[in-house]
Amino acid sequence: MKRDGIQTSLWQPSVPDFTSRYTSLPSNRFDVVIVGGGITGVTTGLMLQKAGKNCLIAEKHSLCFGTTGGTTAHLNTFLDTDYHTVKEKFGEENAQRLHMAAEQALQLIKKNIDTYDIECGYSEQEGYLFSQDEKQTDQLNNIYQSSTNAGCNVEWANGIPVPVAFDKAIVYSGQGQFHPTQYVMALARLFEEAGGVVLQNCSVGTTKGEAPLQLETSLGLIEAEHVIYATHIPPGINLLHFRCAPYRSYAMAVTLQDDKYPVGLAYDMQNPYHYFRTQEVSGQKYLIVGGEDHKTAHVTHTEDCFRNLEVYIRKYYNVDKIAYQWSSQYFEPADGLAYIGHLPGNPKNVWVATGFSGNGMTYSHIAAITLSDLIVKGESVYSELFNPNRVKPAAGFANFVKENVDVVKEFIGKRLSQEKLQSLADLAPDEAKVVKYEGESIALYKNESGQIYAVNPVCTHAKCIVDWNSAEKSWDCPCHGARYDVSGQVLTGPAHKGLEVIVLSEAVKEKH
Repeated sequence: MKRDGIQTSLWQPSVPDFTSRYTSLPSNRFDVVIVGGGITGVTTGLMLQKAGKNCLIAEKHSLCFGTTGGTTAHLNTFLDTDYHTVKEKFGEENAQRLHMAAEQALQLIKKNIDTYDIECGYSEQEGYLFSQDEKQTDQLNNIYQSSTNAGCNVEWANGIPVPVAFDKAIVYSGQGQFHPTQYVMALARLFEEAGGVVLQNCSVGTTKGEAPLQLETSLGLIEAEHVIYATHIPPGINLLHFRCAPYRSYAMAVTLQDDKYPVGLAYDMQNPYHYFRTQEVSGQKYLIVGGEDHKTAHVTHTEDCFRNLEVYIRKYYNVDKIAYQWSSQYFEPADGLAYIGHLPGNPKNVWVATGFSGNGMTYSHIAAITLSDLIVKGESVYSELFNPNRVKPAAGFANFVKENVDVVKEFIGKRLSQEKLQSLADLAPDEAKVVKYEGESIALYKNESGQIYAVNPVCTHAKCIVDWNSAEKSWDCPCHGARYDVSGQVLTGPAHKGLEVIVLSEAVKEKH
């Protein structure tokens, strides 16, 4: 299974094979087209198909290519935006509604696993949140009280499952964990068996009209009554791009020499915080630890994040080996709650699910429940809480969109010799940097065999300048999270178009 980076996650080697029944469009008309084949898109597709809708899931790459293949797969009813913050910003009733949504999401996961007998290493767990200083303890006291008021089954805990010094701790019952890609592939098979269509390697371009909507795709024109963007962030230039900040998170799956794997989920309250759990895959237990989060493209030497995480793990555990290490991207909403519902600035039958923060597994099913109800019933108990239109555009936003539609000018000259590029930057093998040439910026990467890749570093989404991600060997945009491989091809939206390639000499071009 491929992912949007060169690192391999724990979930890739053990994923079951999934081959779509379709490689071309069996029809050009659907009730619902879902863009994105991660856990949100596949879960929503299955719910809608079972509800009698004729659905298509269109995935630009392969299922679980994005964040779903790089999650740490914690299933929580307590979220990154704690209930105390939700109460302060949105009121007590909405804090209770958020907890109800999270509970319903976890119940849906368990129901799917039980009903369809899905083998995905699921287990119910207790989740521990612990403080390590006086300030954190004051915060934890507020979280405990607000969690109780929201309806959580939470208690004070005398201990935690990890060997980390702590001041106080609370424990939430009814949490969970699973193997995410095994779960999603099982749902995808069920979706096809129910009559749904999965098209991998199918990119979706512009959407026109209203009823029906017309979608331009790489496999042909499609008409749909509804379109759902389950792509973590919608394409084009949209208000939500300015209300969702892209972050990268790092994870390791390690084996231990002394078999002291923790039982339960654990989270500290550092900033950024660390999180722990155990998962057995193919008969082998792994300790999974995550952390070192930072805004996308705000750290160039991202391999240092892995080193820091390893040092942290070895401080507390007798590590046998680092079996897997990987990173993934998530989007942090400006006010703390996800955006699920009508996509601002689009026809009423265009929907979106984004801003899941670090709780994508839970929010994916909240989104599936909410969007299914909105499309099938015309209403949802959660529609106001997660309404993307709760955010109003600032003055001048419409002009900004208009100015950015044409995106990037062509690079002047557009052809350079490899010798010239060598003189601009003395790159070591497997090194990259952005350099200046005659007033223009050039993004250069040299692979281990000495071949140079040159691209225009201006992101094709909203004209920000990309930066190098050394751990995943990608060019990442700090503004809205678009990511590109070394040859400029899009790995992660919202960009549709790849970075402009700067053609080298003929000899180099033939190699390319």
